[in-house]
Amino acid sequence: MFERLLPNMRVHSVYDIDLNVLHAQGVRGIITDLDNTLVGAKEPLATPELVIWLDKVREAGFKVVIVSNNNETRVGQFAAPLDIPFLHAARKPTQGAFRKALAILGLKPDQTVMIGDQMMTDVLGGNRMGLYTILVAPISPADEGVMTKVNRGLERIALARLRKRGMWYEEGTK
Repeated sequence: MFERLLPNMRVHSVYDIDLNVLHAQGVRGIITDLDNTLVGAKEPLATPELVIWLDKVREAGFKVVIVSNNNETRVGQFAAPLDIPFLHAARKPTQGAFRKALAILGLKPDQTVMIGDQMMTDVLGGNRMGLYTILVAPISPADEGVMTKVNRGLERIALARLRKRGMWYEEGTK
């Protein structure tokens, strides 16, 4: 059970993802969470740094879709200026939104990565769909909502079990 919470890769932020390596591995699509993955949960728009990164993503030949558990107003107002398709109220980790995202991208799971900051929603949902999962450190944990804080508590329990089984190492300790 806990193995499904293990991401394929862990990075500090989206900016640490090597797009050339992903492209060489046949990845052509990126499904990404929004809050605390791309920007802080209370940041209404993309930062200039994120806009540059998204331009690089597109120039490298990737298609992008945002899949968020947040509401349509929040996700739509963020995604519209960037011209990025999105799915709101996604109910991650259920598979429905991931299937819809793959249809929007026109890609198969083995051609797609899921980037997110939560093991209980982004990683679990992506792994269940056969996506390559990338876990980023949350940008602004202090701004998280109640449900995310509940998920973080569950993540701490899961991490303790994974560490005990020797399946999770803190960065730089392996």
